[in-house]
Amino acid sequence: MERTRFPRVFWVANLVEVLERFSYYGIYMGFGIYMEYLGYSKGQLGIIQSIFLLISYTIPVISGTFADRYGFKKVLIISYLAYLPSILLLILTKSYSGVALTMLSIALAAGIFKPLVSGTVRAVTDKTNKTLGFGVFYAMVNVGASFGPLIAGRLRAISWNYAFLAAAISIGLMLLITIFFYKEPEREISGITLGEKFKDIWIALSDGKYLLFLILLGVFFWLPFWAFFNLAAIYIDKNLDTARLFMNVRSVFGSGFANFLSHQAEDGTRKLLGETIAHTGYVIMILQIFVSRIAERFKAIPTFLFGLFVMFVGFCVIGISHFTAPAMVLLGIALFALGEMLSSPRIQEYITWIAPKEKAGLYMGTNFLSTGLGGALSGVIYTSLYGYFRETGHPDYVWYALGLHMILGLVAIHIFTRTLGEFEELEE
Repeated sequence: MERTRFPRVFWVANLVEVLERFSYYGIYMGFGIYMEYLGYSKGQLGIIQSIFLLISYTIPVISGTFADRYGFKKVLIISYLAYLPSILLLILTKSYSGVALTMLSIALAAGIFKPLVSGTVRAVTDKTNKTLGFGVFYAMVNVGASFGPLIAGRLRAISWNYAFLAAAISIGLMLLITIFFYKEPEREISGITLGEKFKDIWIALSDGKYLLFLILLGVFFWLPFWAFFNLAAIYIDKNLDTARLFMNVRSVFGSGFANFLSHQAEDGTRKLLGETIAHTGYVIMILQIFVSRIAERFKAIPTFLFGLFVMFVGFCVIGISHFTAPAMVLLGIALFALGEMLSSPRIQEYITWIAPKEKAGLYMGTNFLSTGLGGALSGVIYTSLYGYFRETGHPDYVWYALGLHMILGLVAIHIFTRTLGEFEELEE
């Protein structure tokens, strides 16, 4: 069967996604380092991380319903108008309450935005190009997620305010691109009331099997998933020999690239900046399309579960890097990235394709409830646990705990699908 071509709005939406992830991850990946720079504890950091993720991944339940009723373009613009002043406020406030409230405002804006591009992708793809379409979308997510921390890391070595300003400029570009180039995708836009939409959400969640599936995803996949992004940058920056890491990167990629990922410490040595490598974006933006082309040959749930196992191995290798060669952390991150490529876009595609096309935003909204559940638990559990292990001299232990958590998730979701069965994916 010949693959359907992607329309122009598909590429415009993905460009907007690149810029939004640039801002979001540019701020979030270095946030733990920023909080330590301001002198706040891991417990205080964990509380903000948890509430931030809870808001940014539960607000899509509301914004998804608004998008289904009023259109994606209008809600996109609203998200930018919430995003831009919130980011600029980070330049002005340094108190714990001020930083917390500002980050929660950013979370609100991000939550409004989140289901809109994936909903666009769902609206303009069909059974011939759906897996490739979500693979492209996920690759674009990671282009932004790579360059955001990279640029922000370099800028924060000069001044944290420069990093925040770069994120704000990116949001401004998104606003202009959406106004002039984004065309609402053709689909059935609902004319029912918001109250009726919430009734639809309740009906979706009243399906006990679907609700249990979302809870399992939240507790056993999204919780350890977000713990990685909460902890990786600060773990590398504070617990690994980043001078050795700089030498390792320089020996492979040359001085120019290594210098760009690093800064000169007070003792005169060059050290790698934690957030510049503490993410999966580099690997995913190179390999996601290739992995998606292979993954589309296999059923969604077995592919997803295999991805969890690969992430488990990645967690263990990251932990091992603490007492072996620091460069092992790069292998661990690459393995986690491979697992993420297999699991995250596939489960998002799976959920959108068990939904009717006109309810894509609604189902992606309910999917974000499980993501919000995992995010809400990740900071208060694992950031706090990392703080405890770090104080006892064993920061690597947090990664073994995460690995065990992932294996338990693999077993739990496998038992669920074997006993209750998989959901049926729709053809249209």
